[in-house]
Amino acid sequence: MAKQALSWSEWAAKDALGLAGLVRTKKVSAKEVAAQAKAGIEAANPTLEAVLEIFEDVVADPDHDKPSKDGAFYGVPLLLKDIGSGLKGRKQESGSKLLRGFVVAETDPLVENFLQGGLIPIGRSTTPEFGMTFDTTTRYLDKTITTRNPWNLKHTPGGSSGGSAAMVAAGVLPTSMASDGGGSTRIPASFCGLVGLKSSRGLVARQLAGSDYASRHVNEGVVTRSVRDTAATLDAIGQGPQGGFFVRLTPAVPSFLDCLKDTPKGWRIGLSTGPWGRSTPVDPQVAARIKEVGKLLESLGHKVEEVKDSQVCDWQAMWRGYIAHWVASRMAHQGLARSRNVDVSRIKDFMVPMVWRHFEAAQTYKLVDLMNAMNDNNSVTRSFGKLMDKYDMLLTPTLAVRVPEANGPYSLLRDEPLETWMNRLADACRFTMPGNETGVPAISVPAGLDSEGLPIGAQLHGKFGRDDMVLRLAAQIEAAKPEWFTARPQNHIAAGTWKV
Repeated sequence: MAKQALSWSEWAAKDALGLAGLVRTKKVSAKEVAAQAKAGIEAANPTLEAVLEIFEDVVADPDHDKPSKDGAFYGVPLLLKDIGSGLKGRKQESGSKLLRGFVVAETDPLVENFLQGGLIPIGRSTTPEFGMTFDTTTRYLDKTITTRNPWNLKHTPGGSSGGSAAMVAAGVLPTSMASDGGGSTRIPASFCGLVGLKSSRGLVARQLAGSDYASRHVNEGVVTRSVRDTAATLDAIGQGPQGGFFVRLTPAVPSFLDCLKDTPKGWRIGLSTGPWGRSTPVDPQVAARIKEVGKLLESLGHKVEEVKDSQVCDWQAMWRGYIAHWVASRMAHQGLARSRNVDVSRIKDFMVPMVWRHFEAAQTYKLVDLMNAMNDNNSVTRSFGKLMDKYDMLLTPTLAVRVPEANGPYSLLRDEPLETWMNRLADACRFTMPGNETGVPAISVPAGLDSEGLPIGAQLHGKFGRDDMVLRLAAQIEAAKPEWFTARPQNHIAAGTWKV
């Protein structure tokens, strides 16, 4: 292959804005960057199993999909997650046999915004079937694909944006698409030592076939290695066409990137590592680390105090409403099957075990259950609002567990009662799922490593619509603890793990 424009050490030292700066100043070309990204993906993917395909026509011509050369990220490649917003003419199979070979008919607003920001979709990253868990394992392509964590290959990178997170953590790409319906951006960010923001509901446009009203939980964005990349990306994607929004937010500031210059001072920060309505305890190492982050924030001049679970919301209502919506919404697979000319009586043949269990259970729900879930959402969201009237920010763990094994306890390939599996999932995701239920912004940032050398994530929940405040506090943590954000896994493109 041709000589690369950058050494892998130079490559991995740049975040997305840094790499775009090299393209803008003509130190490298967009075509050279695309070729190097392809080489990195091809080298790392046999180990990580994180990428389903590379768009060869884009590697040959990075301007193929007309990214804006005036965009802040022009020349920077990213992967499109294999579910959610898509690019016209590209496959999007959602990790499912039901959608095998499906091709996107029209480019979605999020991807249009990626292109307007200069980002170059270069391929497609793995996701579990329909993004329904945080273990990125599938078998819809007639084999089991288990995406691995670069920090330790026995462990999952999280999910459902696991493929994107694995490639960013391994230094192959500086940014990649993610989406979040129960923590699927923040969880892989936590498990891989990255930054992952779930923005406020209504700030980022949903896919053309999506609806905030019908599916209030889902939010799309990116995983990155720096807070500034996350902020600049939100500047690019925090807008959308008229229509398509049930809740339409105007950004709180003219520029999320520029607002990072304003250092927070004297904020009131609530801290919680409590049960949050679940029956299992938070992992002791995780809880201890979040309290260390609380002490760090105190040292930076903020007032931190522990919050009782009862101050947050009615947890029975929270879990009753969230799980009802989570499970009942799987009835949509019935219509999907019909659209793919699959007889509903055969749908089980097209699903892995836990997806089938969800579909079975969805058929037991009635309209009144969904109406009750919406009432629960109202009470829980208002409770969160009252809490955030008292505090500027809420600090929690991202996950209640440390990084689990790949294709392990949270895999959709397990065949066990749905209630057992769902309780295990909700126990682990107790700190992420409420953000999806309420629509508040929440970000996961690196908070160092556990005793096994695996990342722990700290999560900041903000006031509804105040993504700028969440980003500012995240940036303050990054400035105070840069070693948390620059730590590299043992499997890394710049470490010579793979021969390129």
